[in-house]
Amino acid sequence: MLEYNQITEKKIIKLDGDPYEVLSSHVFRKQQRKPINATKLRNLITDKVVERSFHVSEKVEEALVENNTIKYLYSNKGQVWFCSPDNPAERFSLDESLVGPQLQFIKENSTIEAIVFDEKIIGVKMPIKVDLKVTEAHPAVRGNTAQGASKQVILETGVSINTPLFVKEGDIVRVNTETGEYTDRISN
Repeated sequence: MLEYNQITEKKIIKLDGDPYEVLSSHVFRKQQRKPINATKLRNLITDKVVERSFHVSEKVEEALVENNTIKYLYSNKGQVWFCSPDNPAERFSLDESLVGPQLQFIKENSTIEAIVFDEKIIGVKMPIKVDLKVTEAHPAVRGNTAQGASKQVILETGVSINTPLFVKEGDIVRVNTETGEYTDRISN
């Protein structure tokens, strides 16, 4: 059990049977009253953000959330298929909305982290940056490059992103999966 002042950022607590991640917390006292902890919490199942204040007498249970490694196989018709990394016969699917838009940057047969609560997968944790090969890139066109010109390229997963003009077909580039932006070129 966590005391009111132990409910800090990045902790995962259990409220009303659901796991919540603490986004922010601030302990303060108003005039002569007892201190309270004003928090912002994100429900890990519904993704809703709520504000909640915890008083000195309140205690909450820390949620037992595990991270398991799973292997991404493919996605089809709104379902994303995964398997256990050591046993490919153990296949299961998750809804595309649960996985999120970052899936477009993940190669087939890549391993990612699954967030498990009460024996049920409630989400996946994608790597922040991935290295992908450029499969299609038009040649650079001379022109106005004073503001740092860019061009569209297609990566091996089929997604297109903006990159600087010097990126060519066959290059390996690093992409931020949270923003979908090019970060740097690894090799050419």
